[in-house]
Amino acid sequence: MTPARNTIAEWTVTVLLLLFATTSLVQAFVIPTGSMGNNLLVGDQLLVDRLTSAPAGSVSRHLLPYSEVKRGDVIVFRFPMRVADTYVKRVIGLPGDRLGIEAKQVLLNGRTLDEPYKVHSTPCLEPYRDTFPAPPNRHVQAPAVRMLAENIEGGELVVPAGMYFALGGNRDNSLDSRYWGFVPRENIIGEPLVIYWSSEQAAHDGSRSTPEYLLDVASNFFSRTRWNRTFMLVRAQPIGY
Repeated sequence: MTPARNTIAEWTVTVLLLLFATTSLVQAFVIPTGSMGNNLLVGDQLLVDRLTSAPAGSVSRHLLPYSEVKRGDVIVFRFPMRVADTYVKRVIGLPGDRLGIEAKQVLLNGRTLDEPYKVHSTPCLEPYRDTFPAPPNRHVQAPAVRMLAENIEGGELVVPAGMYFALGGNRDNSLDSRYWGFVPRENIIGEPLVIYWSSEQAAHDGSRSTPEYLLDVASNFFSRTRWNRTFMLVRAQPIGY
């Protein structure tokens, strides 16, 4: 093979490997809302590990480094009500867990959770948001209404098999499992690894490839980049109770 053909072959292999890695093993994800603040901010751009938390097959579970989803894990998942959308939240309840919320404090299996990662933007108590489970308010969507109708035992929500209960860190301003129900195991895409870039500008919904957006990013890259967040690792927070 000639040197030129060698070079072409090497570049072809490299591109294929990169495409495979970025679509099958690692995926880029942009934080679009403040529901995970102050852990993840609007404009944080993440690399998501799609392998470790992917649902394991009967054979692949023995060959690849899968791990079980744990309480405290930050997960990226397909929104159960519209799978084309991707959300990020923190796992609070595993299958079989019993949970509730009293005066903003999460109770898990009868004990109060220690949640150093959460923030509250207001001291005011709202009946459904801060005392859960409770009769749903107007913001609660149909899957969560079914969740409340079918999974309450002794005044606690019981997480069924194959499901997870997830909450945002910005607890008073997060649409999460309280409002749209459980996260099915098969909807979980992976876990964030690292913030590869963070920008103060708001995320652009569906317009990140337009010439105007790219020009804006290039022109303001240095002034808007949050340098203290760039290459910050995203870690799970073990939940203690």
